[in-house]
Amino acid sequence: MELEKSIAGITELKRPTVLGPDSPPMVVLKPNQDRSDFEITTMRWGFIPSELKNMEMVKRFENGYKKDDGTHQTGYDTENARGEELILINPKTKKPKIYSEAALSRRCLIISNQYYEWHHVYRTNKRTGELLKTPDKYPFAIKVKGKEYFFMAGIWNPWTDQETGETMDTLSIITTEANPLTALIHNSKKRMPTLLPDELAWEWMMTDVQPERMTELATFQFSEEKMEAFSINQKFQFTGEDPYPVNYPQLAGTGLPGSYSPQISLF
Repeated sequence: MELEKSIAGITELKRPTVLGPDSPPMVVLKPNQDRSDFEITTMRWGFIPSELKNMEMVKRFENGYKKDDGTHQTGYDTENARGEELILINPKTKKPKIYSEAALSRRCLIISNQYYEWHHVYRTNKRTGELLKTPDKYPFAIKVKGKEYFFMAGIWNPWTDQETGETMDTLSIITTEANPLTALIHNSKKRMPTLLPDELAWEWMMTDVQPERMTELATFQFSEEKMEAFSINQKFQFTGEDPYPVNYPQLAGTGLPGSYSPQISLF
């Protein structure tokens, strides 16, 4: 069975670009209880641990907060989870990481037609000759060649607001070390989502894999030869408009894919 054929014509895929927890939910495949079949559903992007009792606690957890001593507690980003660390024991608390149970028992597939990363460029201070501390950022869309949609590995957690009774499924996208193409683009972190071809996607979602094999799948690196990328409009995430190709003269000579054409300019 080809997973790609099973998602053809899904109306939920015709939705705005997803950028974070407050955006429209992601379209996801998840197995039924005995893994005999799967269902197509939507989930909130941003894994919520079960111990958070209400949405106020979720916002504090994600955004951070001011502690009683006046210092700031940094928030936690659970939109992505590092594939290498899913089932590791936290050396400080001696407890499994928050993703451990989900990685072993609640694995899913996020359906996407492209994803977005930012390339950082540090300009030189004309007065001092030193690099500026804040980079200029240029967004890129990244796709799989010849595929209308592809699968990203994910883990999910059902969460209930104990004040309102609201329930929702929440997820994290698994990430791995970037391949050469995506490392060139995402040069600040050199990470990429764990993209899985059909056979590995099925194994990730539908089989009862051992922890070692789960980590192998979670850290699978999709081949750069099967991917393509191009620079896009910088303000797409703020305006709500669909991303479209834009060429940046500032990126000339960088070797970035589709980033600059001498015949086309922004100015």
